Amino acid sequence: MKHIVLIFIAIVCTAPGLYAQPAPTYTLKSCLEQGLLNNYSLRIVRNEEQVSKNNATLGNAGYLPTLDLSAGYKGTIDNTETKARATGETTKDNGVFDQTLDAGINLNWTIFDGFNITANYQRLKELERQGETNTRIAIEDLIANIAAEYYNYVQQKIRLKNFRYAVSLSKERLRIVEERYHIGNFSRLDYQQAKVDFNADSAQYMKQQELLHTSRIQLNELMANKDVDQPFIIQDSLINVTASLNFEELWNATLTINASLLRAEQNNTLARLDYKKVCSRDYPYVKMNGGYGYTLNKYDISANSRRSNLGLNFGVTVGFNLFDGNRRRERKNARIAVQNARLEREQLEQALRADLSNLWQAYQNNLQMLNLERQNLVAAKENHEIAMERYMLGNLSGIEMREAQKSLLDAEERILSAEYDTKLCEISLLQISGKVARYME
Repeated sequence: MKHIVLIFIAIVCTAPGLYAQPAPTYTLKSCLEQGLLNNYSLRIVRNEEQVSKNNATLGNAGYLPTLDLSAGYKGTIDNTETKARATGETTKDNGVFDQTLDAGINLNWTIFDGFNITANYQRLKELERQGETNTRIAIEDLIANIAAEYYNYVQQKIRLKNFRYAVSLSKERLRIVEERYHIGNFSRLDYQQAKVDFNADSAQYMKQQELLHTSRIQLNELMANKDVDQPFIIQDSLINVTASLNFEELWNATLTINASLLRAEQNNTLARLDYKKVCSRDYPYVKMNGGYGYTLNKYDISANSRRSNLGLNFGVTVGFNLFDGNRRRERKNARIAVQNARLEREQLEQALRADLSNLWQAYQNNLQMLNLERQNLVAAKENHEIAMERYMLGNLSGIEMREAQKSLLDAEERILSAEYDTKLCEISLLQISGKVARYME
């Protein structure tokens, strides 16, 4: 009976694990696909783009007429006093109740208003295009952020592996020192120092676990996973950098397809359209109106007890605004806005050139540093192996062994940082040149 109970408890405890879903495996492309599909900020920007598309209509610009259906009722109760001119006789009536009932369809249409409607429609279409540009900028930003965090997770994972290796080295050294301390070959100082180094490496390893956990949460958040703490497996175990970028190609692409420059040019177009709208008030306007309706009047004391009308009415209005007190000021401000939009575009181009040059220099330096650090890593590994052999033979002190170990770990850390920094420069260069979407390929 006791064995049956134990078996039952074991089944109950292991059942959740049997049905637990395995952690998903991600590549950079799959992370980007999920992020572009689910990211909340991007979905908001796409909704705003849809709003700008919905607004870009002929009716919203003012091209189409307005058609209203209306009906109304009016009643009056009056006390009247009437004096006949011929006889001078005065007649008084109290509580005279007159009624009016009307219903009809009314049409109002602005046919011409000095090109204001045309400029307004062009402005709405430009805002629609700018909505698409804003979405593209948001997509490129998201791709760059996910790619950077993806490789940051790879970096933190490699660093965790390096720290785990450091802990194993310190643990082995502590074991050796402890054995030799007990037989009298090493002093207590050597034993305590080895223990301190082991604890320091263990603490660093635990801190690195926290950094890896933070990176995982950040990547889940960018992909809009409901469970931001969801564990996953990254397929890449190395940070592969690209050394084939060309500065002139990047700059030419920046001038041609950079989304921020495109948005600045669209702002320039919008400023010119606003100026055109202000100038449209120098022209006359033509409006047409018409209607078809029915009116019924009921009279309490008139000679006619009722009267009804059913018919069509129409008219045309031509006008010209002579003075409104603001036109000259608004035209000056609109002209200044056009100049500012052009200057902002030129300023942005200069800033992009500066950013691209700085990133290119950092990219080139990091590539050179990466080659040097790879050579240093080979030398550090050989140095550590020699130090370990001498240490095992008792020809090397614990402090010197620790220095050799630290040199190896520092070399691994420097090469890892150089790889990640080079990758960040690569991502930023591709983002500025409008080519960051190549990570989706």
